[in-house]
Amino acid sequence: MELLHSAAIPSKQKLLIVVTISISLFTIIPLLYPFVEDPNFFFKQQHPSQTSIVKLQDSVAATHKSCDIFSGEWVPNPEAPYYTNTTCWAIHEHQNCMRFGRPDTDFIKWKWKPHGCEDDLPVFDPLRFLETVRGKTMAFVGDSVSRNHMQSLICLLSQVEYPVDASVNTSDYFKRWTYETYNFTIAPFWSTHLVKSTEPEPGKTEHSVFDLYLDEADERWTAEIGDFDYVIISSGHWHYRPSVYYENNTIIGCRYCQLPNISDFSMFYGYRKAFRTAFKAILDSETFEGVMYLRTFAPSHFEGGLWNEGGNCLRKGPYQRNETQDDVTMKLHKIQVEEFERAEVEAKRKGKRFRLLDTTQAMWLRPDGHPSRYGHLPEANVSLYNDCVHWCLPGPIDN
Repeated sequence: MELLHSAAIPSKQKLLIVVTISISLFTIIPLLYPFVEDPNFFFKQQHPSQTSIVKLQDSVAATHKSCDIFSGEWVPNPEAPYYTNTTCWAIHEHQNCMRFGRPDTDFIKWKWKPHGCEDDLPVFDPLRFLETVRGKTMAFVGDSVSRNHMQSLICLLSQVEYPVDASVNTSDYFKRWTYETYNFTIAPFWSTHLVKSTEPEPGKTEHSVFDLYLDEADERWTAEIGDFDYVIISSGHWHYRPSVYYENNTIIGCRYCQLPNISDFSMFYGYRKAFRTAFKAILDSETFEGVMYLRTFAPSHFEGGLWNEGGNCLRKGPYQRNETQDDVTMKLHKIQVEEFERAEVEAKRKGKRFRLLDTTQAMWLRPDGHPSRYGHLPEANVSLYNDCVHWCLPGPIDN
């Protein structure tokens, strides 16, 4: 069963499901800085009490044909949030903004209002979601921001149930978690660039060079996707890092590598090639019969400097639509959409299902939703640790 375009699902339910997946995945990928982390951050051995269960209100989905859930604006929502950092234990400490003293709470009191919709989007219903995905499997392919998205979904579902560890291997980067009552399994697959990559030696700086094999997909996730009904892929900020580009096992150029006799390529070249290769791997897979979702680039919001130059993100509310725009973000988004559309043509020919979760606009409008200086203890070195890439939980990705 796919979550979109299924005749077996009533129209209101279909809209609810795509909204659920879209909003719970509303942020994007990687990590620009060194504080990220123990991969084993995900779960602590606790279980929710009955008092932590939050009752959700019923809501009716809009079904107007002109309703575009990916284009709209953020409007006040005094009823939010639907969980807190004390009722959900699946929050990584770097996204636990309230724990580290964020003084304002207005950033959690907004909801996404799409253009052209007759009614508000429905409130996320964890029971309906779990019933819909009963017996299914879902993979999140990406890095720490992809896991940030998955944590958001876990917290929303925690009002009903927490998953248990059902991992088939010992790697903390490739866990599997199952909601036993519903036989629903979710899994994060760590892949910073989606393609085969060799990381710098441990202890190197952020200026150390990655080796990226742009025509070879990362087999750590492509070899596993045959087990999954839904695969959500995303990639982004790791591509900013200095990298040497390989094709056919031969160096063709690099980005900011400062190596002699090697041509300097733009980040956009490597980014486009990585997605083209990732899509091709899915198209060529003989075992994957599910639905592939591309979640588009969700930007960072550093102001006053880069992440390693004291840049910060201290805004208290959303941008207004078209208030500002970042050219690099728009270029990365354009590349993703172009490569998706290119791959979608082949997917239709092969009978495969590719879907686009175009969340870039929505997340660009939320500079207030990042941990900033509240993703660490106050005495930490803020010149290195201001986080304007990940998202607070609860926060905008919950909607």
